[in-house]
Amino acid sequence: MNTVQDLDNHLPLGADLQVGKMPAHWLMARLGKRILRPGGRETTAWLLERVQPGADDDVVELAPGLGITACELLARRPASYTGIERDPGAVRFTERQLLRAGAADARILRADAERIPLPDGSASLVFGEAMLSMQPEAKKAAIFAEVCRLLRPGGRYAVHELAVIPEDLDPKRLEDIQHDLGRAIHVGVRIGTPAQWKKLLEQAGLRLEAVTTTPMRLLEWDRLVDDEGIWGTLRFACNVLRTPGALARLWEVRRTFRRHAGHLCAVALVAGKP
Repeated sequence: MNTVQDLDNHLPLGADLQVGKMPAHWLMARLGKRILRPGGRETTAWLLERVQPGADDDVVELAPGLGITACELLARRPASYTGIERDPGAVRFTERQLLRAGAADARILRADAERIPLPDGSASLVFGEAMLSMQPEAKKAAIFAEVCRLLRPGGRYAVHELAVIPEDLDPKRLEDIQHDLGRAIHVGVRIGTPAQWKKLLEQAGLRLEAVTTTPMRLLEWDRLVDDEGIWGTLRFACNVLRTPGALARLWEVRRTFRRHAGHLCAVALVAGKP
């Protein structure tokens, strides 16, 4: 049975799954890829520049995952940081990462993003990346409503997700794209256009302040180097080559991304609570 060995920092995700059945983002993480957001570091940096986290902010991050953006947020010295993570193994992993980064006061709560155990108005900034595109519309709406509840007036919500273009994309074409992506990455995919993301935010009571899109090039060599650095890219490549079945699996994911490259992008949105 070709399972991925524990290659880095005791990652809990998919430890007992075969390479051929593991969700692609878990596989990439266990092989050493650290940036799993559709728009890479570039798009996260754009969001950070727009929301300008600072000493007066109480930050809540949804699904912090490997803790990469968490460390970026904590480097801005906010008043508080709370991560919301559903998977218990991921909670433990992220806690270890933040402790290594010297963020002893940061906390990770095990909770679902649509039922966060924090009081109304407890955040001035909510950050969420690559966690909504796998959710059905009703759950997306519930999460946006929960974010609106958490934010106090004047608070900001930073979103980084997968999207499709153009705005008038044929629904049958969108259905085919979502089916192909789901088959390749082994996770259900439900994505919309930038305008549809905006509509969901506005329906929750938030007001769009800024939006940008970036080509979705997650597994292209130039994006790998930009996101992981040269040594990180080499480490990832070596782990892929020495893990049975990993190269074929990720090659198929890359082919799927390339097949729909003209219609896939990363979208970043900043919304505010009036």
